[in-house]
Amino acid sequence: SRSAQLFVFLEAAGENPFVTAPVYVCDDLSDAEEGSTLVLDGAEAHHAATVRRARAGERIDVVDGRGTRARCVVAEAGGARLALDVRERVREQAPRPRITLVQALAKAGRDLQAVETSTEYGASRFVPWAADRSIAAWKGKEDRGRARWEATALAAAKQSRRSWIPEVTPMLGTDGVVALAVREGATLLVCHEEAREGLPDARAENLWIVVGPEGGIADRELEAFREAGGRPVLLSSNVLRSASAGPFVMAALSGMRLVAG
Repeated sequence: SRSAQLFVFLEAAGENPFVTAPVYVCDDLSDAEEGSTLVLDGAEAHHAATVRRARAGERIDVVDGRGTRARCVVAEAGGARLALDVRERVREQAPRPRITLVQALAKAGRDLQAVETSTEYGASRFVPWAADRSIAAWKGKEDRGRARWEATALAAAKQSRRSWIPEVTPMLGTDGVVALAVREGATLLVCHEEAREGLPDARAENLWIVVGPEGGIADRELEAFREAGGRPVLLSSNVLRSASAGPFVMAALSGMRLVAG
């Protein structure tokens, strides 16, 4: 058939329409015009050329992490350098709504699991929260902890082919989280196992999801969020882990929006 013939042609040209192109990051794509050559070097090029063994003719997308995507084809690959032919440069809209996940520090890497999955689900920003009952702590290691969250968000964004890479703020205590939420006029959904209301059909553009630590959100913290306009919400009849609560909310709200059209 004609469609089968077209597929064979595209596949032979390294442009299988049913497989998304791998994503790499370059901070500056201002010169990546259609028809130009983009040189990718450093760690990203090493991963593409050495680890993934990219070859001439293969499709690759390069993003700047701020919504710009260059669709390219590998012209030359060698060592820690790729020469790419730019086929198209596009500007993609930021995820809507803008979702900030306030994730309490958690042990056993569960906070990193939350960052990874929430990035795949479209989160725009993460706030590492040193909650009163957090067992994990970054005392004296704040920069290292933040860097791990950033690396996790970056890897998840590349895996899910995103052109927008989520931001990770510095670690904040409860008072800092509340102050930032109030300053930004955020709509706060506070996940709490004793809440009486389920998830609302939230259509706010600046939506914050607050997920507590293994020991739960302290009473004084819950009251502080309430005073800032926060709404405690019950996610399920089952108690979710800190790693899954945030992604659960994002998936549920996305489903509501799809149903509502």
